[in-house]
Amino acid sequence: MNTASTSPAHVAPLAAPSTREHHRVVIIGGGTAGITVAARLRRLGMTEMAIIEPSTKHYYQPLWTLVGAGEARAEDTVRDEAELIPRDIRWIQERAEEVEPSAREVRTSSGRRVGYDFLIVAPGIQLDWDAVRGLRDALQTPHVSSNYDVALAPKTWEMIRAFQGGTALFTHPATPVKCAGAPQKIMYLAADHWRLEGRLKDAKVSFCSAGKAIFGVKPYAEILSGVVARYGIETCFQHNLVEVRGDAREAVFEVPEGDGGKRQVVLRYDLLHVTPPQSAPEFIKKSPLSHADGPSKGWVKADKYTLQHPDFPEVFALGDASDLPTSRTGAAIRKQAPVVVENLMAVMAGRAPSARYDGYASCPLTTAYGKLLLAEFDYDGKPTPSFPFIDTLQERRDMWLMKKYGLPRLYWDFMLRGRA
Repeated sequence: MNTASTSPAHVAPLAAPSTREHHRVVIIGGGTAGITVAARLRRLGMTEMAIIEPSTKHYYQPLWTLVGAGEARAEDTVRDEAELIPRDIRWIQERAEEVEPSAREVRTSSGRRVGYDFLIVAPGIQLDWDAVRGLRDALQTPHVSSNYDVALAPKTWEMIRAFQGGTALFTHPATPVKCAGAPQKIMYLAADHWRLEGRLKDAKVSFCSAGKAIFGVKPYAEILSGVVARYGIETCFQHNLVEVRGDAREAVFEVPEGDGGKRQVVLRYDLLHVTPPQSAPEFIKKSPLSHADGPSKGWVKADKYTLQHPDFPEVFALGDASDLPTSRTGAAIRKQAPVVVENLMAVMAGRAPSARYDGYASCPLTTAYGKLLLAEFDYDGKPTPSFPFIDTLQERRDMWLMKKYGLPRLYWDFMLRGRA
């Protein structure tokens, strides 16, 4: 899409491709992490920056769960990217395709070479739809959807409304995913809708997760186990979706055997909501910035406290593509961004980075229409509530209202403006 007619005047026009250009700070990614960091740096007076981001649209993805549950509209989750680029910042509207940290250079899809003194790596996460055999074709059928695509989230709601009974499967893959609670949030809302319509008694709802538990933080897992029991949901842990046979309405899972092998389990469905496997973008996986092997293979290295790259001190990473051992959520980025900015400014001034990120992440888990469990925790898996006078270790209506109305405003008007 040509954005020339929609770009605000303050966005610097992109010149014709040149052999090389150079910026004091280059940010890879114009999503939540990239824009938040750029806005904070701009508020400190920095203008010698460039953001590499190909998209013309920017989405508030946490609201897609409510789109899939009929409580929000897809069009309310999107803004023009040009409106969010901070004033006087260079927007290179291309894909980053290669990073050469030894040369301090990023190469883009047009062959442009973008040099930097300091690099912020925040490209987000990619959805690996093709990692599940048959999934793309199955998504074209009336019985399969995924809230991880804004074009599909309204279909999820249509499926939930049309469901008259039978087997409803909700999956969670073996890979890390953005917002790890999202695969089960829509399941609870679907079950609650069917309860309100008197159809839950005719439904077999199953949560098929490659994980070993309903949630990784014990106090919240205990509450969610009660929610599962309330709806009569069957949990099938260590079930990793590997194939969808759309014509036969069959989902194929790999399940570990006691001898270290794997067997396949085939489950028939009448409704299937899939969370696709996810990974760092391909150019990140092959970059010297990422882990070459081990459990974090393909993810960008970052000190878990300072967010500085251990091998290249002029590089910082945050957000979904980093190897930080916490949930990939916007709330986590909101706490990571000021740490990156403070430590970047310190390194620029010749000082050691001293700001520390404690692993804070938040997952607002919708457990029913009008009810939400706000899970907040740190690296140690310890609950870290933000509201000292509110008991967030329970499902609450005020937290539902916060998710539906408060958090979107916090995101668009404060977080992406560098004010929160």
